[in-house]
Parts: sequence; C-alpha cells; structure tokens
Amino acid sequence: MCGRYTLAQPEDLSERFALTHLSPYLDGLLPRFNVAPSERMPVVRAGDDGNELALMRWGLIPFWAKDAKIGHRTVNARAESVADKPSFREPFRHRRCLVPASGFYEWRSTPHGKQPYFVALKDQTLFAFAGLWDRWSPPQGDAAIESYTVITTPANALVAPLHDRMPAILPREHEQAWLDSELDDPQRLRRLLVPYPAALMVAYPVGRQVNNAEANGPALVAPLRAA
Repeated sequence: MCGRYTLAQPEDLSERFALTHLSPYLDGLLPRFNVAPSERMPVVRAGDDGNELALMRWGLIPFWAKDAKIGHRTVNARAESVADKPSFREPFRHRRCLVPASGFYEWRSTPHGKQPYFVALKDQTLFAFAGLWDRWSPPQGDAAIESYTVITTPANALVAPLHDRMPAILPREHEQAWLDSELDDPQRLRRLLVPYPAALMVAYPVGRQVNNAEANGPALVAPLRAA
C-alpha cells in the first residue's frame, strides 16, 4: 500500500506538470515530508484547456457515498481490481488524476520493530502516482468535497523486501495518456499500471520520527546513520 508520501518541491509543480495557468493554490504550498491520509494535497487533472491543479482530500469519497467515513478505506486502489470495484469503477473511466510526489515511505518488519524506509527516484526529481478523484456532496447541503486515491501495483524488486505493494508511478511519457478523457478502455488503461523499474529508484532506512503523522521537515528523509 501507500500510506505516507512526500512532496518536497511544490514550487516546481507548474513547470513539471505543464499547468496551463498559474493555480491560486501554488503560492500557499509548502514542502511536505510526511503526507498522511485525510490531508488535502495538490493533484493534477485535465481541465477545459489543459492540465489544472486542485487541492483534494486523500481518501476517495465516491459520489454516491452516504457519508465521508468511506474515505478512510479508500486511500489506495489496487490496479488489478480498480476497473471493477464500485468505489473506483466510475472514476477509473472518467476522473483520473496525477498525484505529484517526491518519494514515499514503506515499513520493513525487523526483530526490533518496523523500520521505515524512504523510497524515491534516483535522480531525486518529482514524479506522479496514478490516481483517481471524485466529488461528493454531503447530504446536509454543505460544500462538496473533492478527494483522491493512489493506485497501487505489485512491488518491484527494490520495494518487495519492504512490502508486497507499491504506488503506481507513471513514467513521464505516460502521464498525459493517463489524463486523456478520450481514453476509457479499461484494458489499455490497466497496461499503464505496472511496477516502476527498480533500477531507476533508491530506498534507504530513515528515522522513526516519520511514524508521527504530525512530524514534518527534511530531516525525515535523511538516511539513518549506522549506530
């Protein structure tokens, strides 16, 4: 699964994801080193005239949900079943998005407890998880909530010793295809959801401060020094 991730370079979002106009959200975005479910984070989706940035809550609330609690169970969507699950079937066809990230965390079981690892691209650049989004209107008539989920695949050789799943990282050349509203063939879409090449990634242990969901700062991704 993917339960925590980082976005260390929000100032690069506009250029990296070819946003067609400057989003009002960009000025207020700060580097995040410990994003947790239920937080509001930027996602990229197709707009009327190109890619646009939106702030959404992590944990997808389907448009048909009776209440928002379902979002606690929809932080991730499995690539193998995303086209069939009721919570994700409609967004998979019509409401796909990119979730910008600079890395993510996984935990490895050890005799001394679970050890967190930071996983990123070797070149330390921004990348995108394949995501889905939806818009839910509370029955009480309150403002609509836009939310998202991160799709996962089987782990590659780098991540497998830590966890059997990993987020679906899209190669840059596939990002626009993922956002293309004209592409709605489930089989073609699923072919984009494969484990990212392990040779292009790096993973290393970090301190357990990341276990605290309120912790933030670049020290969280610093390599753990040997005792």
